Amino acid sequence: MISFIEIFRIAIRSLNRNKTRSFLTTLGIIIGVGAVIAAFAVGEGANKVIDEQIASFGTNSVTVMRERNAQSTGDNARFLTEDDATAIAENVSGVEAVAPTVSTSVQAIYGNTNWSTQVYGSTPDYPDVQGYTIDRGRNISDSDQRMGNKVAVIGKTVADKLFGRESPLNKSIRLSKVPFTVIGVFASKGQSTGGFMDQDDLILVPLKTAQSRLVRYSTPGRVGNIQVKGVSMEALSYITAEITALLRERHKIRPGQPDDFAVRSLSQMLEARRKTTSVTSMLLASIAVISLVVGGIGIMNIMLVSVTERTREIGIRMAVGAKAGNIRLQFLIESVTLSVIGGVLGICAGVAAGYSLAGITQAPPVFSASSIALAFVFSAAVGIGFGYYPAAKASMLNPIDALKYE
Repeated sequence: MISFIEIFRIAIRSLNRNKTRSFLTTLGIIIGVGAVIAAFAVGEGANKVIDEQIASFGTNSVTVMRERNAQSTGDNARFLTEDDATAIAENVSGVEAVAPTVSTSVQAIYGNTNWSTQVYGSTPDYPDVQGYTIDRGRNISDSDQRMGNKVAVIGKTVADKLFGRESPLNKSIRLSKVPFTVIGVFASKGQSTGGFMDQDDLILVPLKTAQSRLVRYSTPGRVGNIQVKGVSMEALSYITAEITALLRERHKIRPGQPDDFAVRSLSQMLEARRKTTSVTSMLLASIAVISLVVGGIGIMNIMLVSVTERTREIGIRMAVGAKAGNIRLQFLIESVTLSVIGGVLGICAGVAAGYSLAGITQAPPVFSASSIALAFVFSAAVGIGFGYYPAAKASMLNPIDALKYE
């Protein structure tokens, strides 16, 4: 009886005789396994970035914004106002802080230095709602807000770009040609996860000042959005429902009419993006699995050709004592070996592709042992599944007919 080791050696020698054909046969497996691993790695990397963004932004806040496409009938129903923010703070339970906000892009100038940045006009609650702390100086105050003082708190990036190593406190900068005194500097929050946004590239000024000096809306008291911080994440669903009911009443929206505003939480928006990313990853993985199946069909085709080419060899082996099981095992080993080699090379290709795609998606790939193991096991299963028929066909050849084959 021929040993398993000997059968394995014979199978390897057979594959070695046709290196180019063996490689081309494994190419479908290499592409399939690599695509599966890369798809899952890039998808998981994107999801990790989104999860970290949710954590960094905070999950217990919501944003009330204008619904641009909605029709409305009230006098100021098309816009959100400071009065809306005050009503939310006074009438909605579970609210910790409310910050009505306007924003605009400006060119900040100090001496001969200028920097393009984003200015936010809001109340003293803005840093609390957005998770900022003061590193130097002070925050804007209620007095600054009431009097419309031209004061500003700047982010670290703005401080570095305009002042370098010089202290920015009590220095005058110009925003849209309007002079503002720097009263504070925010502690650095750094880049958002994935590098999508520099969280330190901002300037905060009192809301009243921004409305009169920088934005100049024609509607009195108009704001761009209202940032609302809840006491907990669990309270957000109740807060959202209460804000919706309150603003529908204030904006005189009748039953059946659409809202002229939208209440969104950052976590909801990012979670929606996370689901889209997951669906895309699964779609790519499905295409990759199809590629694996196609690769398996290629293996079966080549193995059938190999059986035909080696019919005489099979007859000789049977004539000298090889059993049908030995022949079947030999061809199965060849098929599985092709799949396993393709799986190993596919893993390497998948890792390389994952890091290459990271430069496009701006999300570092996350390679999980489970996805790599699954792709490898699936590639071996393809070898067994698609190699069994050629192996069975070889083992069922009649030795006499095989010896006569030319």
